[in-house]
Amino acid sequence: MRKLVSGLFVSLDGVVESPDQWQFAFDEEMGAALTETLQTADTVLLGRVTYTAWAGYWPTVTSGEDLGFADWINGSPKYVASTTLDTVGGWANSTLIQGDLATAVNRLKAAEGGTIAVAGSPGLVASLLDQGLLDELVLLIHPVVAGRGRKRLFADDTPLKRLELVGAQPTSSGVVITTYRPLR
Repeated sequence: MRKLVSGLFVSLDGVVESPDQWQFAFDEEMGAALTETLQTADTVLLGRVTYTAWAGYWPTVTSGEDLGFADWINGSPKYVASTTLDTVGGWANSTLIQGDLATAVNRLKAAEGGTIAVAGSPGLVASLLDQGLLDELVLLIHPVVAGRGRKRLFADDTPLKRLELVGAQPTSSGVVITTYRPLR
């Protein structure tokens, strides 16, 4: 069975929205962790917001420091979880999930292949965790308080969910890369 893994940048106060506005450093250790994800994942799961933003950008990247990720994300099969989109045909290798999310994700996990990576999509990540579908949650915790007015990973009314810490690595910039697995 394939693993479903999510990796998110998060502030100390739980903000995941717009990390480009509060993320102050990107170090070698963070790069290595993200490279490992790219080497093990061969399928991407996206929510509507991330899909919409990324579909307008990544296909246009043809050079520069982002080229490696662009090649990977553009060439990977992408599955989009959305109840409001009618089509995802504007980005190569994209498929709109029709019907029940849990059924579709369980079908993907049962198929042959490597890890399935949830890219961005914090709302989708919270939903997957709530439904018992997420196998690992990797948080790159930045030593910054992002402040009010930004989306947090978990809403105030999120029910109790226990996870176990399976890895933690401080980086040279003060970010801590943590890996959690839901207790089942």
